[in-house]
Amino acid sequence: MLLKLAVAAMKNAYVPYSKFPVGVAILSTKNKFYFGCNVENAAYPQGLCAEAGAISSMVSGGCLVISEVLVVSKGTQLIVPCGGCRQKLSEFSKSETRIHLATQTGIKKTLSMDELLPFSFDKTYLNI
Repeated sequence: MLLKLAVAAMKNAYVPYSKFPVGVAILSTKNKFYFGCNVENAAYPQGLCAEAGAISSMVSGGCLVISEVLVVSKGTQLIVPCGGCRQKLSEFSKSETRIHLATQTGIKKTLSMDELLPFSFDKTYLNI
């Protein structure tokens, strides 16, 4: 189901500049699915990564913990979330949250959140 949702989201990506569509699907710990695609902007820093869109959808849907994430793009080369999205995913993940890297034909690699972003900065550093 994650792959199907991520591929469908990727097909709606707005990528007139890079021509590099990305789709992401999230399964929350409440067993709900959320998805997002990248959305570019002529003012490049104002674009939105697919992971950020999926996380926003999850939070607005009332969920705060990610169980699994799947990232897909066109082609055969696997992509991984950018540094900023790794940090965003970490905010809503546990160390064992599974991050699936896929092509349109299926999952090719699975990492834990700790493998994707070792030594992440989290709220424990903020003494809250």
